[in-house]
Amino acid sequence: MVIMKNRNQNTRWAKWALMLPSLLLVLFSCTNDDELNDNIGQAGPLKLSVSTTELVLDPSMYLNNFTFTWTTGTNQNTGSSISYKLEIDKTENNFSNPIEYDFGTNKYAFDLNVATLNQILLTTFNAQAGTPIALQARITATFADQSVPVQTSTVDLTFTPYQPLTTTLFIVGSATPNGWDIGNSAQLTVSSTNPAEFVYNGQLSNGTFKFAVNQDGCFCQDFYTKDPTDSNKMVYNQNGSGDDLQWNITDAGNYTITVNVLDLTINIQSVGTPPFTQLWMVGDATPSGWNIDTPQPFTVTADPYIFTYEATLTPGNFKILAGATGNWCGQWYRPLVDNQVLTETTVAQNSGCDVDNKWQVTSATAGRYKITLNTLTNVINITPVEVYLIGDATPNGWNMGSFTPMSKSGGVYTWTGNLNAGEFKFTKFNTNWCDGTEIVAASPSQSISNTAFGFNENCSGNDYKWVVTAAQAGTHTITLNLNTNSLTIN
Repeated sequence: MVIMKNRNQNTRWAKWALMLPSLLLVLFSCTNDDELNDNIGQAGPLKLSVSTTELVLDPSMYLNNFTFTWTTGTNQNTGSSISYKLEIDKTENNFSNPIEYDFGTNKYAFDLNVATLNQILLTTFNAQAGTPIALQARITATFADQSVPVQTSTVDLTFTPYQPLTTTLFIVGSATPNGWDIGNSAQLTVSSTNPAEFVYNGQLSNGTFKFAVNQDGCFCQDFYTKDPTDSNKMVYNQNGSGDDLQWNITDAGNYTITVNVLDLTINIQSVGTPPFTQLWMVGDATPSGWNIDTPQPFTVTADPYIFTYEATLTPGNFKILAGATGNWCGQWYRPLVDNQVLTETTVAQNSGCDVDNKWQVTSATAGRYKITLNTLTNVINITPVEVYLIGDATPNGWNMGSFTPMSKSGGVYTWTGNLNAGEFKFTKFNTNWCDGTEIVAASPSQSISNTAFGFNENCSGNDYKWVVTAAQAGTHTITLNLNTNSLTIN
């Protein structure tokens, strides 16, 4: 994915603490804006600082940030407000083609996630993994009072990017449900807390298996295979190179396999059969209502222990039916207390009518949610569904972590703003690529006059986008209704 230049990005406030004796706190509380502007007027020159000027990036740093900070600069006693813009470009470009972050006023720091920085180096600046690249960062201060000259400060940087870890993993082999049919191989589930960890829950028969990074039919793609010296370790074979050693299953059954592509570890555990093959949503907070005979079903994922359900929830209650329909005193998944809030993750599987706890949706918590229930661990996650615009036609471009959010009311999402000439689509996630559902155009390079769309789960489907032409660029209102699966672009 190419990260386009000239895109704005919101930044976090720099965390700072001011500790003064109580007398000075009283004096400070009486300081007015004119006095603060006077202090800026007397401040020293604008200066940009960074965490370090040389950095070798590593996948283990994915939670770390690279930090830019800068001083206020001086408004030369004019009392003028100051706006800041950060630019990053190759050293040889002399800022002729930078990526830009406009922060406005009162911003003095910016954290760039290392994983995002690595993606920028590889895609925007065409750096090579393992090879240093020389960049420059420049902060520019401009003033509401145009009589004050523009001020800049530049820092030289050297970064060495890494080869990104795979965001998808598939199990293939004679032990797997679809054998060596790599195009239909089962996808592992990426951990919600660790993008390097993947889990497979499912049946394995007598035979062998290994892991592919995608479902391309060519067996010359990248694979993770068994380490010849330790069956609990993996080897990364790029382009099918290396020894094709596989793990062997001698006892057919259900297994949980956890792999870490950063540590190159694997854990294989035999587990029992999934307790249920289908779940249903029941309750007046859901579209099912209190319908015990034909309630709305959950979707079973590639992991047979994990079920998902997405809908717009209204004020009321709900619980989750398991086993057979039509039996109020049958099998259920219910919270540990009655009227449980939606943020709790614990759930109990029980039967009968004696303890009939339910989750509660209030007027304050009503909205569209995705519910994920793991029947192996008895953990439930009830997560609000957000929708973001993504693409170089949108204000925040392709910048993962800072996509343009849409406003929501129940299951209806709207956005009004400027679309540039370029491409866009929608996403329900804003963390790692292929981390959930994208809402994509129904056909390649689709006109914005055509509002037909489909869904792309975890990068496994079509990656079609809408195209905004130069003549169509400008202010538009987009309304996406997930209750009716309808879209308007005006």
